[in-house]
Amino acid sequence: MASLQPRRLSDDIVQQLETLIAEGTFKAGERLPAERVLAEQFGVSRPSLREALQKLVARGLLVSRQGGGNYVSQELGRGVTDPLLALLESQPSAHRDLLEFRAVLEGACAYQAARRASAQDHQRLQAAHQALEASYENNSRQQEGGADAHFHLAIAEASHNLIYLHTMKGLFDLLKRNVVTNIGGLYQRDPATREQLRAQHAAIIAAILAGEADAAKAAAEQHIRFVEEVLGEARAQHDREARAARRGTFSKS
Repeated sequence: MASLQPRRLSDDIVQQLETLIAEGTFKAGERLPAERVLAEQFGVSRPSLREALQKLVARGLLVSRQGGGNYVSQELGRGVTDPLLALLESQPSAHRDLLEFRAVLEGACAYQAARRASAQDHQRLQAAHQALEASYENNSRQQEGGADAHFHLAIAEASHNLIYLHTMKGLFDLLKRNVVTNIGGLYQRDPATREQLRAQHAAIIAAILAGEADAAKAAAEQHIRFVEEVLGEARAQHDREARAARRGTFSKS
């Protein structure tokens, strides 16, 4: 019978660092604290920490820069690449598909966030909601789109489900661009839509903070359905107007 090899301290450090990366404490492209600081926080020697960092570099999770410290690999943030973004954005059906997917994913995120969010999560959620509210005052679609996407990402973080979180992170750029595009169509259809969206976001956050999981899920799903319905009507109206314009251009009379 082969003898069991004792577990190395560096393997324990690797496991802890992997957890911090997976849960989003250390984000893609972010620099890790200095080795001295990390060693103190983990209560280990610097040689053991350095060995663990080297293992993570070998696995492609970290990038070590000469004289510049250790960084979480940027590749971890590339869930949907730029070429794929461009391809999806060129397909009208992809916008509908994304909203359909968001209804399922964000409903689940809101449900679990209401059940699992900690006091710190509540603070981050409230900060994200306040940033979204502030963005409305600046009348900037880009700023509002970014704040909206960050708000929904904060809910995914509060769900404490790593698959939900990294799915949302992988879709983040696509989500942000989709929100910016949607905002234009929503507000063009009816300027009062902004207040309806604000009320929907407020309902989602209120249900999560109150720990009402079913209500949070319903509010998140209702929000996406509302966006889908308004945009669908806007597209239908655009198609009707384009059809009428073509008839006028090619009329034989």
